[in-house]
Amino acid sequence: MTDRPGRALGLDLGTVRIGVAVSDDARTVATPLEVIDRRDRQKADRQLADLIEEWEISIIVAGLPLHLNGSKGATVGFVEKEIRRLGATLAAPIVTYDERLTSVTAHRSLSEQNLSAREQRNVVDMVAAAVILQGWMESTHDD
Repeated sequence: MTDRPGRALGLDLGTVRIGVAVSDDARTVATPLEVIDRRDRQKADRQLADLIEEWEISIIVAGLPLHLNGSKGATVGFVEKEIRRLGATLAAPIVTYDERLTSVTAHRSLSEQNLSAREQRNVVDMVAAAVILQGWMESTHDD
């Protein structure tokens, strides 16, 4: 699934927000893109579909929230259900990537930029999506 050319879209699927990141054409650099409010699920789904079309996305990488020991946490079921639901409607295949510590990495990165807690809350989900996507791209380039 990783040999198809084109950009990849990274998702940090939360219950209230979806962090979104996009790769460059060569799939070497992930860039935070936006945060989608998912309280209106139909609107959020349309926004994702629009981004896939606009950025010519060929694969979606969704973070899978595993525990530090690798076991499935309580939120994994929610994420897996969302991936199945989105996979049935979006025009690109979805793969998962272990997102352990991505939020910690995102918060650390934002703290280093001297952003306030309020500013961090507004962007942490898309930065986490970029960390997920970057990790996935680096793991697939090792093949």
